[in-house]
Amino acid sequence: MASDADPSKWNCPAHTKAKHEMLRRYLDGWYPILSKWNGRILFLDGFAGRGRYNDGSEGSPLIALRRLVEHRFFPQMAHREFLFYFVEANRDNAAALQHEINQLKVELAPWPATVKAHVLNEKFDVTANAIISRLREQKQTLAPTFAFVDPFGYSGMPLELLAGLLDYPRSEVFVNFMVGHVMRFIERDGQEAAMRGLFGMDVRDVLDGWDGRRDRVEHLRSVYGRQLQTRAGFDHVQSFAMINATGNVGYYLFHGTRHRVGVQRMKAAMWAVDPGGGFTFSDRLAGEDVLFALEPDLSPLRQELLRYYAGQKRIAVEDIEWYTLLHTPYRETHVRPVLRQLESDGCIVVNRPPGKRQFADGVTISFP
Repeated sequence: MASDADPSKWNCPAHTKAKHEMLRRYLDGWYPILSKWNGRILFLDGFAGRGRYNDGSEGSPLIALRRLVEHRFFPQMAHREFLFYFVEANRDNAAALQHEINQLKVELAPWPATVKAHVLNEKFDVTANAIISRLREQKQTLAPTFAFVDPFGYSGMPLELLAGLLDYPRSEVFVNFMVGHVMRFIERDGQEAAMRGLFGMDVRDVLDGWDGRRDRVEHLRSVYGRQLQTRAGFDHVQSFAMINATGNVGYYLFHGTRHRVGVQRMKAAMWAVDPGGGFTFSDRLAGEDVLFALEPDLSPLRQELLRYYAGQKRIAVEDIEWYTLLHTPYRETHVRPVLRQLESDGCIVVNRPPGKRQFADGVTISFP
């Protein structure tokens, strides 16, 4: 929930509800996976807000807590310790959030002792630096962490801080990159330090390669995603554009993880959410927009598979699915419909061992 001191501005537009729905869906899978292997799990909300919007909608802190305690598998996770840190710089917002959490605990009583929620009335960068310093002093490693970073603008979320805080194999980040604000202010006097912190590099290096003809929004997205990979160390970085009613990009949602299953679950969450209200999620493949619709246009995926695998023989269907998941906007579930059409059109050769049907395990694909 992005932070703003004025309660009258705490409205919840359709695209914000869609963002929170993605968070719900993703945490449904993240909690039980992490609790299988770890005794302690951390959820960090960097710009937590007031807890509830004017229309009664719950903000990210209440969503994260409720999805855990009401999870159908929580009895199997109850022996693990779940720590929630909700960081909110505005004093009134922090007090309102604490009140909402107290109310939630009453609603869901008895509240499990293993679920501990802390509201920190502090700036995100100050809190994160304190956590990093404490861990270094104690020579400890951060518990598996999901960091939800949803600022009102672009300051207070330095890239180097995210890298230090999430320097752990099972940590992930879900960040709202307010590209519209960034584009307007990146060359304005007085914003050099904030931009250097955001990207982990000087402004001149951020703009290097942008010749004035290429889409600046797309360029900034590309640079930030690359920095999450190279500086923050996330093997898999996905970005999703929120297209507003005017057809312009409002912001990008970035998800960074070091595990392919994390990509799989976030893609599933993204494709399952309908922003509504004239908004939609989008990504790009080979210069073409891909809209996250219930009945998507699969032609860009068809062309990409024919291009990437051109001349390759006996490629396992599973490998094609993973390539699609990790390197295109599409889900792995979109692959087989495309392969069926390619086979029908005579564009591929399907090698089926005896007894194998359709695209079962063991079936391979040869591309012209």
